[in-house]
Amino acid sequence: WCLPKGHLEGDETPEQAAVREIAEETGIHGAVQEPLGVIDYWFTGDDRRIHKVVHHFLLEATGGEITTANDPDREAELAEWIPMSELPTRLAFPNERKMALAAAELLAAES
Repeated sequence: WCLPKGHLEGDETPEQAAVREIAEETGIHGAVQEPLGVIDYWFTGDDRRIHKVVHHFLLEATGGEITTANDPDREAELAEWIPMSELPTRLAFPNERKMALAAAELLAAES
């Protein structure tokens, strides 16, 4: 599993892109609550190195229904609600697990 993410389109801010990508890849509409952090990494694709910077945000769900049917890139295969306590064990990438733990800490501090 991995967290939804994608590229900025046009003059989007990272916050606007996060809201759009969540809606496209999961069907859930949301509002940004807090920044969680930035993941900066490199990978090799098509015989060249690619640099990515991914901004992660805690969003509050405001509507929609879980579906991947509206993902224009068809990258998302499955989306589902899971308990926050399970998220770190389901995520494939260590940096994304750190983001999940940061979100859990923010939510715990609010309650």
